Amino acid sequence: MRKEYTKEEILKLAEANDVRYVRLQFTDLLGIVKNVEIPVDQLPKALDNRIMFDGSSIQGFVRIEESDMYLAPDRSTWLVFPWDTPQGKVARLICDVNLPDGTPFAGDPRSVLKRVCEKARAMGFSPFNVGPEPEFFLFKLDENGKPTLDLNDEGGYFDWAPVDLGENCRRDIVLALEQMGFEIEASHHEVAPGQHEIDFRYAEAVEAADNLTTFRLVVKTVAREHGLHATFMPKPLYGINGSGMHTHLSLFRDGQNAFYDPEGEMGLSETALQFVAGLLEHARAFTAICNPLVNSYKRLVPGYEAPSYIAWSGKNRSPLVRVPAARGMSTRVEVRSPDPSCNPYLAIASLLAAGLDGIERELEPPPPVNRNIYMMTEAEKEEAGIRSLPSNLNEALDALVRDGVIMDALGDHVLLHFIEAKRIEWNMFRTQVTEWEREQYFSIY
Repeated sequence: MRKEYTKEEILKLAEANDVRYVRLQFTDLLGIVKNVEIPVDQLPKALDNRIMFDGSSIQGFVRIEESDMYLAPDRSTWLVFPWDTPQGKVARLICDVNLPDGTPFAGDPRSVLKRVCEKARAMGFSPFNVGPEPEFFLFKLDENGKPTLDLNDEGGYFDWAPVDLGENCRRDIVLALEQMGFEIEASHHEVAPGQHEIDFRYAEAVEAADNLTTFRLVVKTVAREHGLHATFMPKPLYGINGSGMHTHLSLFRDGQNAFYDPEGEMGLSETALQFVAGLLEHARAFTAICNPLVNSYKRLVPGYEAPSYIAWSGKNRSPLVRVPAARGMSTRVEVRSPDPSCNPYLAIASLLAAGLDGIERELEPPPPVNRNIYMMTEAEKEEAGIRSLPSNLNEALDALVRDGVIMDALGDHVLLHFIEAKRIEWNMFRTQVTEWEREQYFSIY
């Protein structure tokens, strides 16, 4: 749990750390971090929620005639970046976006997640803990500082130097994160060459989403200091594993893990099974949010350890939802489909909304699938009732607009602008003529 600083404490911390500038940070609808940087003498004004910005310039916010918006810093997110600039230290505060009357802006992703978390609290659950496992690739920069497609190593899963040439960069990322208060649980090379994973301790949902936005910034910043480009693109190269963001979820009630029941099937409570059922029920819809790029669906294919089918298991890793072996206070479910390009606030909100719907409607999950689904025939999958995840972004968007639960959770403003932006992305992609097409067809037709 983060410390909630007072205004006076933050001002003293800024002075003690010789902070010269403060970034007031928020995210747009697509999860891209935005910030308004102010000199430290404007910090008192910012802490009184009096910093205004033009919302019409931000993806998915508002029209130009209704552009004035205010940034409301969350004082528990005060953080001084561990690197120096020529101008001095820089700090940041993550902000909610408010309308001029002080009410939350409906298109602010952080406020959307807060609203869904409030529904969980109204149902008697608190907190909703989230533990993401984001993966990323490291590529070399050219002499002009531009990213290339040359990987910086040929390592594999759990390899170390000299095979894992990204080890020093990954270690410096971990050190920077630890200086910023992250509790790192694991750091290792992933399956594909140039692919890495750094796991940090789970947190309450909003804090977990905040941590992910900070994590992506730190990874990219430190990688560049090593002459590397870090990318969270889900599938940057053909023929190797893509980058996922397996996401661990658990609900608590009265200080106890609501997913644990020592007398229940597999040690799971009825609440846990209902939550899993909700995830499976709404999986095709939340895929559009958790896998928001055209490129995301190049990862969600058989053969590269990413889920393609809607099923669950307590044993194998081919289904969409897995229940790790830990029980007691560590009982949780793992959703394996999200990728690190998603807007973490909207992704976590959609996963929570799906699970809560399963609890509200007392849904029952189908039997767990303990076989390797990729080895099952189509007839066997059909008999087991195993559906597929959407095969492309357009199909996922179609599933999203048919799902009232996920749409209600995200709200009309978010859905309107998100779907509009993503339909444009899909249409731009589908009308492109690719090098593959020219190689296949140009000469023979």
